[in-house]
Amino acid sequence: MSNQAEVLNGQEYKEFEAREDSKTFRHTSSHILAQAVKHLFPEAKLAIGPAIDNGFYYDIDLNHRITDEDLRALEKEMKKIVKANIPLERFELPREEALKLAEEMKEPYKVELINDLPEDSTISFYKQGDFTDLCAGPHKGSTGAIKAIKLTSVAGAYWRGNEKNKMLQRIYGTSFPSQAMLDQYLNMLEEAKKRDHRRIGKEMDLFAIYEEGPGFPFFMPKGMIIRNELENFWRQEHRKRGYDEIKTPLILSEALWHTSGHWDHYQNNMYFTKIDDGDYAIKPMNCPGSMLAYKRKMYSYRDFPIRMGELGQVHRHELSGALHGLMRVRTFTQDDAHIFMLPEQIKDEIKGVIDFIDDVYNMFGFKYHVELSTRPEDSMGSEEDWNMATDALREAMEEKGMEYIVNEGDGAFYGPKIDFHLEDCLGRTWQCGTIQLDFQMPQRFDLTYVGTDGEKHRPVMIHRVIFGSIERFIGIITEHFAGKYPLWLAPVQVKILTVTEKYNDYAFKLQKQLEEAGLRVEVDARNEKIGYKIRESRNLRDSYRLIVGEQEEQAGTVTVASSKVGDLGVMTPEALIEKLLEEIRTKAC
Repeated sequence: MSNQAEVLNGQEYKEFEAREDSKTFRHTSSHILAQAVKHLFPEAKLAIGPAIDNGFYYDIDLNHRITDEDLRALEKEMKKIVKANIPLERFELPREEALKLAEEMKEPYKVELINDLPEDSTISFYKQGDFTDLCAGPHKGSTGAIKAIKLTSVAGAYWRGNEKNKMLQRIYGTSFPSQAMLDQYLNMLEEAKKRDHRRIGKEMDLFAIYEEGPGFPFFMPKGMIIRNELENFWRQEHRKRGYDEIKTPLILSEALWHTSGHWDHYQNNMYFTKIDDGDYAIKPMNCPGSMLAYKRKMYSYRDFPIRMGELGQVHRHELSGALHGLMRVRTFTQDDAHIFMLPEQIKDEIKGVIDFIDDVYNMFGFKYHVELSTRPEDSMGSEEDWNMATDALREAMEEKGMEYIVNEGDGAFYGPKIDFHLEDCLGRTWQCGTIQLDFQMPQRFDLTYVGTDGEKHRPVMIHRVIFGSIERFIGIITEHFAGKYPLWLAPVQVKILTVTEKYNDYAFKLQKQLEEAGLRVEVDARNEKIGYKIRESRNLRDSYRLIVGEQEEQAGTVTVASSKVGDLGVMTPEALIEKLLEEIRTKAC
């Protein structure tokens, strides 16, 4: 089995990631790193070193800038500590004694952490040989439990995440119970680098992000083909399911965001402006605009459910250090929908959205898992409404026979939600789809309808996305397919390559025939060697390559190769067109 096949199919390391003790394992690894740092750089001051997804890090204050050579030296020292199989021994001290010990160790960041604890706290430390660290634990019994370690990178990190504090050096690493698991994980990282959407986007000329607009992506002509095809698909599927499309403004009055609750719960992530001496906000979410669209007229109970879809551009302030290609940007388009319904329609509408999301993800070949996120501390509304909403989501999933994880306290501030985490070909998960049940905004905006009794009643609403963000979804599928998109999305569906310039006329005749059938076609008629043209077409990930030379012109055929499966032999243009149109019609992956 090839390395890539092992990466894409084996993934025993993922089983370890899912184990409850993996965080304990990685936390112990961070202490081994800290001990190695103190051995090689005794003057270093230690900050914090938690376990994180797929690894661990430790923040250190050190005037010397850590280099790749230093990482290799630290890794070598860590392996010595592991080999020594040093016990990790927990002990506790009263607050004052803990402070005294931290001061004696000349660890100012630990002193600050202890000072922030309650006065009557009993504080725990872990000792491993000549090294002691402030820590709540838990840890493995000894350093020998950590069988395979790799330090991966160094980055800057403000102390406690506050840009007003000192910039520290954050050393990242990962560890596993076996070298085989580590090798598998590192193979996955190498494959991920090859599939990085930023690299592929540049090579294929899909999108760009410039210094003049950090976090604000530019889409180039070929990137717009992918984007437009996704949006066209979105519109077609929504029309089938009874949605009406709306478009709401980018800028709305500040007062609206007070009404919606975003001012109290989200203003730090918003951009503001003044117009005619009035205060306005650039929308971070589409829902308040949908509230106004609903309020434009009075509805009867007979009108429900009302499904409004919107491909709405939003802006959110993200810290510059968090920006990452198309995955984390400051402006993006949400494939939003807001469904207004009667209380008795809640479960059926939720189940309908679940089926919709399932259809879309299955079409792309994505597996996924589901999480139910419950009421956060920073929420609005009554406990009764929250319980009713959470129960409705839970019951809908259970009636669908879905397995799900409960994610306590991670709901939106206005309601609980179901989050869909899709899994790409490398086993990485991405939170994309969400279904949020909301009793709060209909109340805050005083939405009503006329019921069977002739009186006004309050509708219930669902917030819902499937792609999540068009930009981010393009980033995900770019990495998932390594730029070799399903044919219906591919910017260049057919590239015709001439062996020499003598066959340009035949190539352009073929282009016209294929384009008239509805295909996206380019001709490479340059006076270059055919081998060079083929290599370039492969690098551009053109879906199908057609070679035309003397034999093809005389026979009226083409020699066909696919970016995914390789050579397909000689075909007539008519047979090729039939094959490609069927592949597009079925949206085959």
